Amino acid sequence: MKHFVVPRGIFFGWGSLDYLKGVQGKKAFIVTDKPLVEMGVADKVAGYLQEAGLETKIFDGSLPDPPRACVLEGVDMLKNFEADWIVALGGGSSMDTAKGIWVLYEHPNLTWDEVFVPFGIPPLRNKAKMIAIATTSGTGSEVTCAAVITNKEVKPEVKQVIASHEITPDVAIVDPELSSSMPPLVTSATGMDALTHAIESYTSIAATDIDKAIDLGAIKIIFRALPKAFADGRNAAAREDMHTASLMAGMAFTNSFLGITHALAHQLGTEYGVPHGKGNSLMLPYVIQFNAIAVAELYAEIADYLKLDYENNKDAVKKLVAAIFELQRDSGLPSTIKDAGIDEADFKKKLDGLANNAMGDITVGNNPRVPSLQDLKDLYVAAFYGQEVM
Repeated sequence: MKHFVVPRGIFFGWGSLDYLKGVQGKKAFIVTDKPLVEMGVADKVAGYLQEAGLETKIFDGSLPDPPRACVLEGVDMLKNFEADWIVALGGGSSMDTAKGIWVLYEHPNLTWDEVFVPFGIPPLRNKAKMIAIATTSGTGSEVTCAAVITNKEVKPEVKQVIASHEITPDVAIVDPELSSSMPPLVTSATGMDALTHAIESYTSIAATDIDKAIDLGAIKIIFRALPKAFADGRNAAAREDMHTASLMAGMAFTNSFLGITHALAHQLGTEYGVPHGKGNSLMLPYVIQFNAIAVAELYAEIADYLKLDYENNKDAVKKLVAAIFELQRDSGLPSTIKDAGIDEADFKKKLDGLANNAMGDITVGNNPRVPSLQDLKDLYVAAFYGQEVM
């Protein structure tokens, strides 16, 4: 049996935030970060919910790569407020925080070990439902069954994934107006995150024809729109395209899952603070080269959809990788870990730990080529120096 699970309601396009004015309920707990509070976005969302007759409370403690402590802080506030709606407002970090809060609000006796058992979360929605509102065009978390929480109690720190269809939001709102204020480098990093989602979803061992059809559409949109959105954030059409492409990629990968690009990027985030989308961008071309021996024909299908000129499957992989490097350059992103400003000596010292943690990442299981620990080390080295992966 195959499946395709997405939120019951997905509202996208300019003005879709207006959906909040008709929400039925008593209380809404808004999970966001301080910048969105300072920009007035959180108050706008609260105002729309209050117009619908709901009492609101804002938790602005979401942090990048949210740690467990951040989730627990939100749970403490929510259990006293007793909301029947949790509203996740922001990028991936705020949505991950909100999903973690939701799980422990409904099931306060769960241990962290139980929380991270893949698809082991008990049923939710006994206390609250979730609305997820995307303010960046990359994570797709507003429609996914995943949340990434950082364990800072171990060294090196490690990102752990909550994976369960229970945490797929009930409603997703994808209004490009909310992404229009993203600065250029955030636009490019989140855009490359969405591209990675679509490509890894397409080549996942769990991908279905439904997933793949959506992935191809997202990939084509991103190649067309990302350079335009990066160059001019006022370009309304490009902003809408990127917000929609991020949504599409999220819809696909929540069902097909991801691969080792994410496993490797997660460690760059925890160890060096590399933003998630930027980390994915750094690793993606090298992982494609690594995976080509297993799924060159799938990369050729992507190259064909992008109308890249190639002679055979092997050449298609080269042309696709070259196109991704060009997209990076056009979007102001580095192509190697070294160019991202990471010290070479420190990187070599931490290489074993990075690879070990990557090997334990949940995303490894659906990669189309099974990697060894040495393979992951080699991929990190290739991405650090910009070496071709054989």
